[in-house]
Amino acid sequence: MASTKSSARKLPVLRKSPTGIPGMDEVTNGGLPKGRPTLVCGGAGCGKTLFAMQFLVNGAIQYNEPGVFLAFEENADELAQNVASLGFDLKTLAAHKKLVIDYVRVERSEIEETGEYDLEGLFIRLGSAIDRIGAKRVVLDTLEMLFAAFPNEAIVRMELQRLFRWLKEKGVTAIITAERGDGRMTRYGLEEYIADCVILLDHRVTEQISTRRLQVVKYRGSLHGTNEYPFLIGRNGVTVLPITSLGLEYKVSDRRVSSGIPGLDGMLGGKGFYWGSSILVTGSPGTGKTSLAAAFVDAACRRGERCQYFAFEESSHQILRNMRSIGIDLAPHVKAGLLRFHVARPTAHGLELHLVTMYELIEELKPQVVVLDPITDFAAVGTRLEIKAAVTRIIDFLKTNGITALYTSYTSGAEDLHQSTVGISSLIDTWISLRIVKTEADEKRGLYILKSRGMAHSNQIRPFVMTDEGLKFDRTG
Repeated sequence: MASTKSSARKLPVLRKSPTGIPGMDEVTNGGLPKGRPTLVCGGAGCGKTLFAMQFLVNGAIQYNEPGVFLAFEENADELAQNVASLGFDLKTLAAHKKLVIDYVRVERSEIEETGEYDLEGLFIRLGSAIDRIGAKRVVLDTLEMLFAAFPNEAIVRMELQRLFRWLKEKGVTAIITAERGDGRMTRYGLEEYIADCVILLDHRVTEQISTRRLQVVKYRGSLHGTNEYPFLIGRNGVTVLPITSLGLEYKVSDRRVSSGIPGLDGMLGGKGFYWGSSILVTGSPGTGKTSLAAAFVDAACRRGERCQYFAFEESSHQILRNMRSIGIDLAPHVKAGLLRFHVARPTAHGLELHLVTMYELIEELKPQVVVLDPITDFAAVGTRLEIKAAVTRIIDFLKTNGITALYTSYTSGAEDLHQSTVGISSLIDTWISLRIVKTEADEKRGLYILKSRGMAHSNQIRPFVMTDEGLKFDRTG
């Protein structure tokens, strides 16, 4: 009986401190280990200091956990200026006793190293700052500057162990930043072993495109994502971009919305698409992908819904002009604030910046409908796998927020029409293929519904024409 009771006891769960960094708490399954030290390492310019500062600021503002930032490289004024553009007001937080920034200057010429050297003075100084505001979070930035004056690695390693133990005894959730070593994760090769959590930041440039990656290398006592995750330093600080659809727990709706084309609605059981679904429209150039997207947007705006249109090939003025030629006037919707265009060449930025820009614009407008036209243009800035990962992230984001999304994608005549160019067909709810249908007399555009989950739909290729009153099918039904 004793063993049964023992096995039935609830095991203790590791407490965590949420970082408040978008995407990071999903990767770490809740945040950093509470009351334990976390090592954040990486090369110069990869974002270590900003990551740590955002952890402190979010703790003070969102979770009422004051913090201490112990800097060995930049003073308080320099740090405040560097993060002010991201909306971090360090001086106001300090005035309200939510944050202490303490700059410690370490000069090798002013220190006489002996075998008895230790960090007792640092502990006293840091302990005083923690007690002064009741700090729950601490950052030390960076280890290399702290120990730069001491070439004796035996002493450094001993003091490193003392530092990590001392932070644990104080019960603070700490981030210690460190530079990557030569052939090692850190310079001294010890920090990653004594830290409870190790996060590696990486900044790389491939074919003139800059990308940043984050990886949780180690996390004692907790499940966590082990992949490399893209992250971006944007106008709101660090944003991590995990693929969060692993659970596939989307809310779904039985509500249907019109495609804006009566003949296409007829092919979809007479009711159109499901609200909050993902729609893929593929076809070779000139088959009418943008025209179909415009009809869908026009119908949504006529219902009073807000729409965000991401265009990667044509300017908004060109799209507005071209659509007027087939009887679709989107300009009034733009003027009414129901339709917003964001136009950008894919080559202007890396995939991560495009993604975060989309996230920010969608959060700002809160649309019911989003169009990406076309997603295949991202081939210029990423590999097939990178594009698939990026599009998966945006599909996941839009589905989670219940937004109906339409994506256009190029196919060539040599491609298998049952394979989407970027390999996302399995994530799509409705897949429409546009193609050129050859007849004895001429060539016509044709539309075929490859799949549409959860509804009866036509399995025929239906010819259609572009008229000054929109897209018309040769016959409906």
